[in-house]
Amino acid sequence: MTLKSLLPSNWDPKQAGDRVLAKLVNVCGPAVKGAHDSDFLIVGGNAYVVYMANDIQPGEAASWPFVYTALSRVNLASGRVERPVIFAASGMTYENERLPEGACFVPRLVRKDEHTLRCFFASENPDVRESQMWHLDYDVSSQAFRWRIHRAEIETAEGVFPMQPRHFYRQALARGFTGKQRQYGLYMIDGFKEFDGRTYGVLNNYPIGQTAWASLNDERTRLTVLGNFFQPQEAKLTESAVNRLPDGSWLAISRQENRDCNYMFARSPDGITWEPHAYSPFVQKGAASKPTFDRFGGVYYLGWQESTRIEGAFRSVFNIEVSRDGVDWERKYRFETSRSFQYPVFRDYEGAVYLSVTQGDISDSRKERIMFGLLENHAASESGGV
Repeated sequence: MTLKSLLPSNWDPKQAGDRVLAKLVNVCGPAVKGAHDSDFLIVGGNAYVVYMANDIQPGEAASWPFVYTALSRVNLASGRVERPVIFAASGMTYENERLPEGACFVPRLVRKDEHTLRCFFASENPDVRESQMWHLDYDVSSQAFRWRIHRAEIETAEGVFPMQPRHFYRQALARGFTGKQRQYGLYMIDGFKEFDGRTYGVLNNYPIGQTAWASLNDERTRLTVLGNFFQPQEAKLTESAVNRLPDGSWLAISRQENRDCNYMFARSPDGITWEPHAYSPFVQKGAASKPTFDRFGGVYYLGWQESTRIEGAFRSVFNIEVSRDGVDWERKYRFETSRSFQYPVFRDYEGAVYLSVTQGDISDSRKERIMFGLLENHAASESGGV
């Protein structure tokens, strides 16, 4: 291993990826036909995985009212997957509210306190009504939901509002955004991250390519928009992942929907003012899909979808680059599979990194189930293993 390199000289990213793929387990129930876009947290040796699913067909769409959100619990020691619990669905009745008709979309988790996970999700019915972000709590002690839902809030320079796309849109419009307003598509796409005791998230309206960096309040009820990063707008940039660099500045990697669909990067000294996105030479042939950007054990892990297709399968190559400084990168994992490897999430827990990811076998979208497993043990990784 050279002084600069994080990896042994004989490291094979594909072999490393293959070892991970071989041990993934399905966390969805037997009735699930389509699933996508998971998130998870690990507490007390259990992984709590949330995702959107349906029992009718592969894939997902905000216009499908039969898309629901579910939580599966995985015991890390035994590998056992407990029966999934549906916690949000079209027209579902709670102790205090009844959800309107429409899809329940893009769930995200945050730790509320020692015994509570807060689950966020969007309720959507495109072109019929404005979507709304909701939250409810899961008690890890009793392994049960508290069946009361509440409307999440968004704070902008204009004030505090229900977390709906129109309020997010209006503040960006005042800052030069020119995309067309839509009634749906507002999500916390990157999952929550903590820096110096403060919790942050990426706010994203996918259909129109609007993205911002936001902070979550201590009560875990409201996201405050800190800074927008949607330039250049002709690229239609969306589904960003953000992390802080060693010098205290921020770096975002964003999915590009237009032009060559390769990923672009934006920088900010303070999370408020962002430079326009630009290409980086170490990411080429990117495909339009959600990236990842994490830091584990003092090492940055940046993941991105490559446009190369294995046996013609959609989103079938995903790369992970690693770096200590966020400047010099090298390839640690290359996931190649005709089952696809898309929208992964990575979390560390007690010296190991785990993942959840969307995969499938038969559909064009390959969005059929959520898989969970171990990416690496930090100690083993440092010695060349996974």
